[in-house]
Amino acid sequence: MNTELKTEHLKSSLESSLDRTQPLVEARKKQYSRMAERLIDHVELGTTDWADDTMKIPSTEYTDEAQWQLEMENIFKSLPILVGISQEIANPGDFKTVEILGIPLLITRQKDGTSRVLMNVCTHRGMTLTSASNGNQRMFSCPYHGWTFKSDGSLRAVADPVKFGNVCPGERDLVQFRCHEEGGLIFAVLDPDSDVDIRGYLGHMMDDVAAKGMDNWSYVGNRVIQGPNWKVAYDGYLEGYHFKAAHPETIEPRTFSNVMEYDAHGPHMFVGFASKDIMKLREFDSQDLWQQETQGYDFIRLFFPNVSIFIAPEITQIAQMIPGPGPLQNTTVLHFLHPQEPQSDEDNTARNEMADWLRDVVQDEDYGLGLKIQQGLETGLMKDVMFGRNERGNQYFHRWVKWYSDGDTDAPRPKL
Repeated sequence: MNTELKTEHLKSSLESSLDRTQPLVEARKKQYSRMAERLIDHVELGTTDWADDTMKIPSTEYTDEAQWQLEMENIFKSLPILVGISQEIANPGDFKTVEILGIPLLITRQKDGTSRVLMNVCTHRGMTLTSASNGNQRMFSCPYHGWTFKSDGSLRAVADPVKFGNVCPGERDLVQFRCHEEGGLIFAVLDPDSDVDIRGYLGHMMDDVAAKGMDNWSYVGNRVIQGPNWKVAYDGYLEGYHFKAAHPETIEPRTFSNVMEYDAHGPHMFVGFASKDIMKLREFDSQDLWQQETQGYDFIRLFFPNVSIFIAPEITQIAQMIPGPGPLQNTTVLHFLHPQEPQSDEDNTARNEMADWLRDVVQDEDYGLGLKIQQGLETGLMKDVMFGRNERGNQYFHRWVKWYSDGDTDAPRPKL
């Protein structure tokens, strides 16, 4: 986003939050340090962050069409989900299009630096407004009858209005979805009538992510991959139990397998992983371990239901999971960011090579195995799947899926 516009856009929210910034910073420091210290203990003691017991769920949870439709209505169309990255529409007039659950979206950057999430459908007869994947323009003209719309979604002009008839101002503006942009992430609720408090839902997890300042980072680009059921995919981000068997030459040489520490903010989760050199952190005061992220331990930050963020020293990967077109598939967009602008062609090449490497790991190892898991579940011969005590995050995730899918808000909210 343009620096001046970004400053103006964020000024009011920053000023309103100054009185709570210091307590939040201290809370994050304590959280990081506590999780890091626990990871060191796990490595020393041969333990991990355990649940009270194992857990089984029916294998049909991953394959049943009716269950999937319920999840789409009660989760993906009712809760805030990630629809884009700020740097994809960095300047006024920039736009991108994406389709999620059959809903074509048009995401635009306004003059004042804010973003809009609109339906990419002309309100005259339902024609796709623009087929371009991205670009920069202030007006959009329908290719069917030539109605034009401003980038904020308002109808600018009806073609040949004398012959067409009267259209009241505001009556045929583009469908608009409630959205919230912060920390370089754009969230929206895919129900135009929703009154969901998006910032309230994102809560303390967004406090943490926003503090990273990713809205100021350099956008390396994205990679698109195809995978299995969205929950099969999400399961893989939640545990390191599979590192030794599934990633023997990529992840396991750097990171301990089956050593995890969890923390949660509502349905959102931190998953901590111990690097092979974590014992060097014994030299630090335990209260200062918060400063050593990526230097002995790593976090995966997950926004329920479709975001996984991995901040590595070389590059940051933001996985945006888009379910469908049915229960057996998902499309995942891997976005890549770096804290600094590239200083040379060599920098740019190195970052893109790292993005390609991470894409290959996720695509070939994680999703490659996930697609085989999907095949096994599709046979219908497995009654259920089991999560171990060591897969505590997976258990927590599936309890939240059930809580939202059931739609019983009077039921107790899941606890980690």
